[in-house]
Amino acid sequence: MKGTELAPVMHRMREQVDRLFDRFTPSTFFAEPMFPPFEKMGVAWAPCLDLMEANKEFIVRLEVPGVHKENLDVKLTGNLLTISGHREEVKEGKDEAFIWQEREAGTFSRNIRLPAPVVEDRIEASYHDGLLTIHLPKVEPATGTKILIK
Repeated sequence: MKGTELAPVMHRMREQVDRLFDRFTPSTFFAEPMFPPFEKMGVAWAPCLDLMEANKEFIVRLEVPGVHKENLDVKLTGNLLTISGHREEVKEGKDEAFIWQEREAGTFSRNIRLPAPVVEDRIEASYHDGLLTIHLPKVEPATGTKILIK
């Protein structure tokens, strides 16, 4: 996605489209609008994200090629997972000038509302070849405890 600042008319149109989609799509997973917000002070971008569910865990994969793992931040607040970071802009060389540039740079932030509680102290994140993978173990369901009736 190429990030640019939107004209006022396009900004209003995007808000209307977001509201339309919000009416017809459940908001249980993604806590962000259909289209990512564009910052006033620069360029924002949204890396591709996958959320999968396995028997005992949720798995989040985020494509962030060119981002150093030191520039990534993962936080869990309740059932809201926030992944943010930034990619530095590629500088032109001494004798170079861009003719066409499509690689995004700047900050990003993605929010995912998890559908079930997870065990916070067992969350694992790894970064390899531009792919951030986060394993979020589900809370084990309570086994039924027999209650004695008096």
